[in-house]
Amino acid sequence: MDRYKLMSDRLRWDDLDMDSFATNPLAEDDLRCLRYMHDVEYHTACYLRDLLSTRAHEDSRATAFMTFWAFEEFWHGEGIATVLRAHGEPAGDDRINPLRKDLGFRSRVSPAIWSFASLLMKDLPAVHMTWGAVNEWTTQAGYARLAAKADHPVLSALLARIMKQEGRHIDFYASEAHVRLGRSRAARKLTRFALRKAWAPVGSGVMPDSEVAFLTRYLFDNEEGRAMAARIDRRIDRLPDLEGLHLLEGALETYRKIPVTFHAKEPRLPVAA
Repeated sequence: MDRYKLMSDRLRWDDLDMDSFATNPLAEDDLRCLRYMHDVEYHTACYLRDLLSTRAHEDSRATAFMTFWAFEEFWHGEGIATVLRAHGEPAGDDRINPLRKDLGFRSRVSPAIWSFASLLMKDLPAVHMTWGAVNEWTTQAGYARLAAKADHPVLSALLARIMKQEGRHIDFYASEAHVRLGRSRAARKLTRFALRKAWAPVGSGVMPDSEVAFLTRYLFDNEEGRAMAARIDRRIDRLPDLEGLHLLEGALETYRKIPVTFHAKEPRLPVAA
């Protein structure tokens, strides 16, 4: 944790040629993914609000990590916002404030739900750390897949810097998950149940189902994406008593069947029967 505190920093992109997007713009599908990632990165502050209403706030190590985690995630959103603005698109406050208002009542009651759940389940922090590890694995993989799909030198450089910071988040979440699951059978049972019943791709509680389906299928429903998803499932298998969940495989199967709304200029992805 001491090393992480010293390494933590805001994402920097001043040396990248953002003006290059004027002559070499991203394809619409890649921009659609970036809009999703932009919105989810900025939503980290809301996730933090919910987490601090649970027993997690009693653990100074966890709260120290979450402080830096939220700071770095904010700057990931800012970096992506710069790319969107370079394409003449709204970003930052212009996108985030309407999104948060649209979440309405369910967003306002979320802290109360988490707080109440924490009172009933003392092992909830183990679920949080494991859930965080899975989400960070998939987030990092999503950035890697987008960099490969877009094949744009400036975007690839920016995403590589984001992925490096996400890697430090993974280190913390995964190590904490191993420790907390390893020392409590109740925590293992609760975590397995929660993941099996409730886990869904990052952003699924914030973004419309059509957008989750698009991003999931565009980035992962191909040979390279399915191989990456399988590697994440194997990482989850190595956590204590979490083998055989096949979370990523299941998510791909689920979102293949959800219709995706497209504009006339966008290609249409097939929907599985």
